[in-house]
Amino acid sequence: MKTIDVDPVSPEGWPPKKRKTAGSGKGGKLPALVVAAGAVAVTVLLAGLLMAVSGKLGIVSVADDQVAVTVSYISGGSEGMEVTTTPGFKLYLPFLQEVFLFDKSPQKFLMEGTKILSNNHVPLLSVRASDGSNFRFDTLEIQYRLVPGDAGEVLNDSGPGDLFKGIWIRAYARSILREEFGRYSSEEVANPTTYGVATTDSKQRLNDLLRPHGIEIIQIVTPKPRFDDVYEQAIEDRKVADQDVERLVAMEDQLLRERDRQLAAVEKEKEIEMRSLQGDLERNRIDSEREAIRQKKSADAYAIERRAGGEAQRAQMIAEARGLTEKFTKEAEGLVAKAEALEERGEVIVREALIRKLQTIRFTLLPYSRDAAPRRLEHVDERTASRVSTRVDEAALTRGNDQ
Repeated sequence: MKTIDVDPVSPEGWPPKKRKTAGSGKGGKLPALVVAAGAVAVTVLLAGLLMAVSGKLGIVSVADDQVAVTVSYISGGSEGMEVTTTPGFKLYLPFLQEVFLFDKSPQKFLMEGTKILSNNHVPLLSVRASDGSNFRFDTLEIQYRLVPGDAGEVLNDSGPGDLFKGIWIRAYARSILREEFGRYSSEEVANPTTYGVATTDSKQRLNDLLRPHGIEIIQIVTPKPRFDDVYEQAIEDRKVADQDVERLVAMEDQLLRERDRQLAAVEKEKEIEMRSLQGDLERNRIDSEREAIRQKKSADAYAIERRAGGEAQRAQMIAEARGLTEKFTKEAEGLVAKAEALEERGEVIVREALIRKLQTIRFTLLPYSRDAAPRRLEHVDERTASRVSTRVDEAALTRGNDQ
């Protein structure tokens, strides 16, 4: 059996020595943790002082007339931009993000005077008309504003703050206005309707150019254009002439209205008379119809009466005709019988009838006969000639007298 001896001396550093506390002993050093905390506190304090001095405390107030654009320096580009249009406090990370405020209230670009006073105040607008004459606008105002949703484009194109004011408007306004108003002659542009059209077209073209930069034209206020003194006098004379024409036109309209009023009055009066005449005619028509009905009834009654009388008379005449027919039939039969009897008796009957006829005649005969065979007898009515002469042969009698 082998025995191993162990060194009684302990390894170096063992057992560990007991650490002294901050208050133990005199002339002891501060612990490293305290030193690190102090360094962090000093850093934070210095950073706070730096942010306070630079104004980047991580919070910004957005007013009612402002829009905020938050730019992230981590992502960068348009993707790192955030547009805030709602007023209030906006939080961001200092040194990693930055907030830019823009004025979104309506702005005014003025073209007036002869000097450039600011980006929003430039000399007046003069225009050459299509006929070669010149005219000007003493004061022309363009009202514009930043489009809140396009504030990021404004920051990219114009930069921060108020740099967008007047830069783009000043770049485009004068040339566009001169081009649109210069399309018309001086006579045309003096018409408010014409330069109203030019104003609308100018506004449309300016918006087409400015909207990609985040700016929008609200209104263009164009006063009456001014011309040279001679032309102004001509315009004034023209205005006076137009006023005279308008006055004459108004007078014509008044006369036409008066004529229409009088015509309406006459037509109304004639209509009343027409209605009165129509009423009279209607009454007369009704009376005539009533009289016609009465006359028709009277005529019908008379016709019935006459028809009845005619029927009665017809019946009576038919009866009389039948009686006469019977009577004359019998007489005819008698005559036929007589004719038959005469036919049977012959010349005797004729002589008897002649004798009966001669019996009623009074004859005056001469006492002598001039002609043994007289061929003619004459009868003279004594009531008319006071004598009756029977002449057998006048020629013979004449011859006897001559003898």
